Amino acid sequence: MDLGLTDRVALITGASGGIGQALAEAFAAEGARLALVAFRQWAALEARVADGWPCAPERALALPADVSDPAQIEAAMRQAEARFGRVDHCVVNAGIWVPRAERLDAMAPARARATLEVNLFGALWTARAFLQSLVRTGPRAAGEGASLTFIGSTAGRFGERGNVDYAASKAALYGIVRSLKNEIVTIDPGARVNLIEPGWTVTAMARGALTAPDAIPRIARTMALRQLATGADIAHAAVFLASPTAARHVSGEVLTIAGGMEGRLLWEEAEIDAAAIRRRAGLE
Repeated sequence: MDLGLTDRVALITGASGGIGQALAEAFAAEGARLALVAFRQWAALEARVADGWPCAPERALALPADVSDPAQIEAAMRQAEARFGRVDHCVVNAGIWVPRAERLDAMAPARARATLEVNLFGALWTARAFLQSLVRTGPRAAGEGASLTFIGSTAGRFGERGNVDYAASKAALYGIVRSLKNEIVTIDPGARVNLIEPGWTVTAMARGALTAPDAIPRIARTMALRQLATGADIAHAAVFLASPTAARHVSGEVLTIAGGMEGRLLWEEAEIDAAAIRRRAGLE
């Protein structure tokens, strides 16, 4: 199926991370041109783009920006416009997660603020910069709407003991999505806003937690599919939601990619083959 993304421009934040790289590869495979935003790993990302990943260098641009700084993400959006003429799709993917579990009463305010600055305010500033870009360029003449997709987490739905800062930052995306879906159409009548909610996904950020001895049985017992997501699973969902053909009438929705995860145990411990799950996820 033609998803209608050929030569459209997608800006992806957090593009140097595991899900970010998968997003870049998935959009490139659909023929999109890419503005890839990173912060600490920007130099390495720029080198990869110059070497032809994930597409021909003239079709991709690596941009440095700390999303928690509105001026930096606005500058990156303008650079993408200058290079490609416009930005059609924005995937708000940049985020941080502190692997050290801390109960709220023991959590330093600095930690909570740092998480919210990137995950919540960074998401707001990125969306703001994208809406400003749409105001400058206007909708496409053919009426194929733009799209704004946030990458959240099941922590925003179920909570996460020891990581309330992260859970709060992701839960806030529900309100953002359901507000912006009604704002973006005043700029581009066909534009859509949606949220992808991954569960446990094999990335560099999560690998440490996933390799703990009891992690796989504990996680898999809450999932119908008894497997972990990959970055590609999340990226394929994002490409679908960006599509002006396949998802033309989808807005304000939450798409959960978590193997049927529920907030309760679905399997007995003896029914979990942890070694097989690790092998399939590339953890062994």
